[in-house]
Amino acid sequence: MRRKKTISGRKIANRKSEHGIIITLVAVFMLGVIGAMAALSIDVVTLYTARSEAQLAADAGALAGARVLANSGMTSASSSAVGGNAVPLAIAVATQVAASSLVGGRTLNPGASPCVAGQEICVNIPETGVNFITNPQVTVQVQRADLPTFFARIWGTTQVKVGASATAEAYNPLGVAGTWPVAPSCVKPWLLPNISPTTTGGQIFVPSTGAIVDTTLLGWVTPNGGGPGATRLKTECSVANGGTADCLPVGANAPTKWQYYPGTTDDATGSFPAPSASSCTGCGGFNSYQLSVAGCVQTPISCNSTVNIDVTTNAARDTETRTAVDALTHSTGNGGDSVDTAAGAMPPAGTEPFQFLAGTENPIVLSGAIASGTDVMVSDSLVTVPVIDTSPATWPPATYPNGVQIIGFVQLFLNPTGAQVPFNGHMHTQVINLVGCGTPAAGGAAGQPILGNGASPVAVRLVSPP
Repeated sequence: MRRKKTISGRKIANRKSEHGIIITLVAVFMLGVIGAMAALSIDVVTLYTARSEAQLAADAGALAGARVLANSGMTSASSSAVGGNAVPLAIAVATQVAASSLVGGRTLNPGASPCVAGQEICVNIPETGVNFITNPQVTVQVQRADLPTFFARIWGTTQVKVGASATAEAYNPLGVAGTWPVAPSCVKPWLLPNISPTTTGGQIFVPSTGAIVDTTLLGWVTPNGGGPGATRLKTECSVANGGTADCLPVGANAPTKWQYYPGTTDDATGSFPAPSASSCTGCGGFNSYQLSVAGCVQTPISCNSTVNIDVTTNAARDTETRTAVDALTHSTGNGGDSVDTAAGAMPPAGTEPFQFLAGTENPIVLSGAIASGTDVMVSDSLVTVPVIDTSPATWPPATYPNGVQIIGFVQLFLNPTGAQVPFNGHMHTQVINLVGCGTPAAGGAAGQPILGNGASPVAVRLVSPP
């Protein structure tokens, strides 16, 4: 019995020497699992980061391409032939913007057009469909098939593929029944009567539907010299312009083509609230009206909304406009931006896009970032001006001088040669875009307005992904 006890004692002693082995093995195993998960998470984070970068590249490219279409004038054209000029430029810009974004640590390689399988950037602008002109869409697809992995290599995966897609549109509600109105910002406080400058008494828009009446207005440039066709943008409220300085929109101040009424800017109900002088270069000493012209009124101005005419007597309105526009367009020394009129650059009317050149006084040129004469997509000389309903049935309005209704917008390039505004304050203009509103009852745009594209009344927005 004693021997058995001895043997049993040895067994018990051996068992005691094995205490903690299981815990040690579990700890080692867990360390390996956690290490593998941590290693894998690095690859997962890298993958998701690259995926987000790809989406940003696609979004930026699509928006840039849509903005080219919005600023080209094609959404206001009467023929789909304009797409043949604007679409290639939009594809080139969308590709360039997408190619400038880093995805997984490097930029993507631009692809061909039309797209071929396997290319890293693909831009598609379908030119079919009834709404192509007023609502063109740009789809950008990006991919990178050689994103390197780090720890996933232990499973034999050395590269993974990431990609993304985005669709943006240049949206003009004109002619698209049952859709939404627009609400551009940076709108200038010039209430333009609905009278075409190229006709005698003809309208710009049909007030009820928003349709363009004068289809020759897109691309129209103020003629030089005198005569009936030499219509320049100027205030209606001036004795020198045939009106009276009190701006009451009747009698001598009855609506006249290409002569605007000033909108209210400085009272509690100002339709165009003035920005601060600090936000506007060279605007020291400007009054509220001049600040609204030279700066950017951030408040969106919506289709079919009502605005107020400033009927304050002001004999210096043209002079104030001249100094404000010169500050806005950086043209005090005749060095403002211009519309390109070189051979082959200026297309025939109705076959836009327009091209703009940076002037010698452009702030970006003065900074040394670009040279004067460089093509630019946007310019401070591009402005949006509201068109108000002045048809006989509604003029003067019952609540006059308040409550005039906006029925559309025109986008103008001020002084398209880059020259300073003449001393009399009468501005040369070129029509770049037109956007009609139309009333909901007549099948026009209705609902929550879509914010416009800065200085353009044509909205640019992403429609996919949501």
